[in-house]
Amino acid sequence: MVDGLLKNEHIRRLAIYASAVFSAWAPRVFKYYKQRIDPLFEKLTHLRRIFDKSIFTSAAFNFGPNACTFSHRDCMNCPFGWCAIQSLGNFDHTLGGHLVLEDLKLLVEFPVGCTILIPSAVITHANTAIQPGETRASFTQYCAGGLFRFVDNGFQTQGQLQASVSEEEFRRRMEEKKTRWKKGLDLYSTIEELIADASARAEEEASQREEGQI
Repeated sequence: MVDGLLKNEHIRRLAIYASAVFSAWAPRVFKYYKQRIDPLFEKLTHLRRIFDKSIFTSAAFNFGPNACTFSHRDCMNCPFGWCAIQSLGNFDHTLGGHLVLEDLKLLVEFPVGCTILIPSAVITHANTAIQPGETRASFTQYCAGGLFRFVDNGFQTQGQLQASVSEEEFRRRMEEKKTRWKKGLDLYSTIEELIADASARAEEEASQREEGQI
């Protein structure tokens, strides 16, 4: 069943789209992922990507017929990373299926076919129930924080790292963890930065067209 889902053309399109949205709205975070996830698969050749054109390493299918979650945080995911959630089914999104972001005091309508990305490790989230007779499912993609730590440790666990480096070096690396959250936040883009980047790309493409390069 799982292989069938992963090979399904429609699921693949959802997965690739969510990854592209991630790249568009959080380009520096996406780059952080790519600089670690690509080497991981190159180093450990027995691993396979669940979707060849998606940056995410893991996926979850909530089949329903009334997929509904309690308030939670996905604390094992990359803390500043984004999780892609896609809403599926047949329901009235004005009456149910809302995304609840408790910390932000937000209740967001989440229609069928829409995609929302959130830092699911640090923001408490849930969704409301739908109406009787309706159906709701969801498809999510994410990356476990341990994968990034494994790559940053030189493709080894923290225990293996401790055994392979000096006590001073290990202590230095542990100290780095205390400020990693700030480095993660620095990877987030402002709306102004995203607009400026898009404008620069548009100008570059226009210039290339004039020169016949594209």
